[in-house]
Amino acid sequence: MTAPLNLRSIFIAGVLTVLALLPVYAALTGNYFLLTLFTRIVILAMAATSLNLILGYGGMVSFGHAVYLGIGGYVVGILAKEGILSGFVQWPVAVAVSALIALGLGALSLRTRGVYFIMITLAFAQMFYYIAIGLDRYGGDDGLTIYKRSQFGDLVNLSSKTQFYYLCFAFLLGTIYLVWRLVNSRFGMVIRGSRSNDRRMHAIGFPTFRYKLICFVIAGTLCGLAGALLANHTDFISPAVMHWTRSGDLIVMVVLGGMGSLFGPLIGAVALLVLEETLPVLISAVAGLILPSAATQAGEYWQIVLGPLFLLVVLFARGGIDGLLAKVQRG
Repeated sequence: MTAPLNLRSIFIAGVLTVLALLPVYAALTGNYFLLTLFTRIVILAMAATSLNLILGYGGMVSFGHAVYLGIGGYVVGILAKEGILSGFVQWPVAVAVSALIALGLGALSLRTRGVYFIMITLAFAQMFYYIAIGLDRYGGDDGLTIYKRSQFGDLVNLSSKTQFYYLCFAFLLGTIYLVWRLVNSRFGMVIRGSRSNDRRMHAIGFPTFRYKLICFVIAGTLCGLAGALLANHTDFISPAVMHWTRSGDLIVMVVLGGMGSLFGPLIGAVALLVLEETLPVLISAVAGLILPSAATQAGEYWQIVLGPLFLLVVLFARGGIDGLLAKVQRG
């Protein structure tokens, strides 16, 4: 059965088409800044999609999800510093370490609910943040520079911006597909049922703690892989990646795009990061028309405009941008 052609599906198809053709545009125009920006967007969209699995579908509000971004990045950076450059070693280790830490954190955090779950994930995030600061051999608070990207022989060259972008884009699509398969499976129905009424699901015989823990580990593992990609993209990793405010950024992406929607985190990541880049320029341009002497300084206050925009989305678009598109389609 084919999906109906509507505004929502056209918009999503348009976003995917733009992302797929972006390297072609960059090559034709020589504007490789856009390719660098959208590589970051794609990687963070992948991290936001992994968070959406536990937040949007599982109702688990984690303020420590960015920890796995940092863990994946630090594994790549530490192994590179110790002379292990093979991506066939770095990336599986990054994924495995992220999964193990997610298992430990989930086993403890999921014994709590509501605000207590939020606070314990935030506490763990800060704990790992300060552990990273204490790693003096690996840069401490100043972060760790990665001088050589992961090596995959002749299979793929991560030094090529185009090849690396398409690799990240392929991982994003794979993550979205995996989340789609999970949430539409029996496993996903249990996770969504547990979000609605955990006690009832447990009463009818489902071991909800076990299901939620597996879901938590899968989300952490996917985010750890995104961290390995991010470290290769920036050639740098620092404790700031693990800070709880970065987890807040991921939550904003999910909420802005649409919680519990398959492409919501991608839409939210594109919207948030494009606004971060364009708002200062637009504000400076408008201020230049009114008061030219204050144009440059005005652009520094772009967050004053971004905040009310988020407020409007929360008030008038309950399901984020994806929900707004669905609402417009219904008329």
